[in-house]
Amino acid sequence: MDILYDDERLDYLLAENLRIIQSPSVFAFSLDAVLLARFAYLPIQKGNIIDLCSGNGVVPLLISGQTKANITGVEIQKRLYDMAVRSITYNNLEERLKMIHGDIKEMPDLLGFGKYDVVTCNPPYFTSPSPEVINANEHLAIARHEILCNLEDVIRVSSQLLRQGGKAAFVHRPERLLDILTLMRQYQLEPKRLRFIYPRDGKEANTILVEGIKNGNAGLKVLPPLFVYNQDNEYTLEVREILYGKEK
Repeated sequence: MDILYDDERLDYLLAENLRIIQSPSVFAFSLDAVLLARFAYLPIQKGNIIDLCSGNGVVPLLISGQTKANITGVEIQKRLYDMAVRSITYNNLEERLKMIHGDIKEMPDLLGFGKYDVVTCNPPYFTSPSPEVINANEHLAIARHEILCNLEDVIRVSSQLLRQGGKAAFVHRPERLLDILTLMRQYQLEPKRLRFIYPRDGKEANTILVEGIKNGNAGLKVLPPLFVYNQDNEYTLEVREILYGKEK
């Protein structure tokens, strides 16, 4: 099997000592995916985890080192799905990680309702773009914009897939926070943890991490803020540890 196609490259997931296939013209993961993987509650020994809108499989790969649970990724774009499958194979993780090429909206009927302990999702952030944006790069447009699924689809499907008491974790933008919390409650995902991510001290938050529990009790905790860069424009200690692991 040829591991790399076209302009793809094999990058390190440094803290995990894993490799992942990326392509600047098709898809490359961002810090958001790494933050989501670190934020999500994960069963250590066993269970079933599903990652929606998986892209090139970065979140399943990242969380594979933190849990012995079975992990499923779902990606609708064939090229990105194929990149994820090849990365899983390269890292010899086929026994615990699998990818599904399909629409997240079809997953409850395909996989079963209430079958998962944890759902993670780094969904498209932006509403549907103009045709010019789609034509410029269809892969990136679908990953970033609500073309094939929207925020309500993501939250509804997450709730349908989760068992009672299961947890769903999302990464998104602060301007969608009210929509997210409203939809979570509408679909019986009680918001329990919220964290704001800031580029640096003194700047507005540009990312949020949210976790909810299926039919959980009310009570939302706002966690301490996370700053990505310090005043020297270097990663803060917490972000360095998230990306590269704790210094020994």
